[in-house]
Amino acid sequence: MTPFTGLDATAARAFAEAWLPAWTGGDAARLLAFYTEDAVYSDPAVPGGLRGQPALAAYFGRLLAANPRWVWTQRGAIPLEDGFLNLWHAVIPVGAEVVELDGVCTVQLHAGRIAANHVFFDRSPLLAALARRRR
Repeated sequence: MTPFTGLDATAARAFAEAWLPAWTGGDAARLLAFYTEDAVYSDPAVPGGLRGQPALAAYFGRLLAANPRWVWTQRGAIPLEDGFLNLWHAVIPVGAEVVELDGVCTVQLHAGRIAANHVFFDRSPLLAALARRRR
């Protein structure tokens, strides 16, 4: 039997405390440094997912440029094989409004970097705020 290789809550928190701040500030290169060259990423806007640094760089670059002031924090973690389930909270400025969301994402690691990251949340409050801003 193979020993469990997931991250316990303490190790997951330490990883998240380094990684989640890279989602703020608009620096895609800083964020990409946490991902492997062949990483897989998906979220509700790209449910089919993206693979590899070039695809992630293009997507993260657009996403972070549009949201340089959003802030992501960890609410908790559940160990998973080769990583953890990250329970997160996001504070997202949309014009004069602020949208707060909770969600989860799987984080699978290889050699200390993210090999797969799948993000799940209800984005309808964010889409509604964006629609209000366009009016």
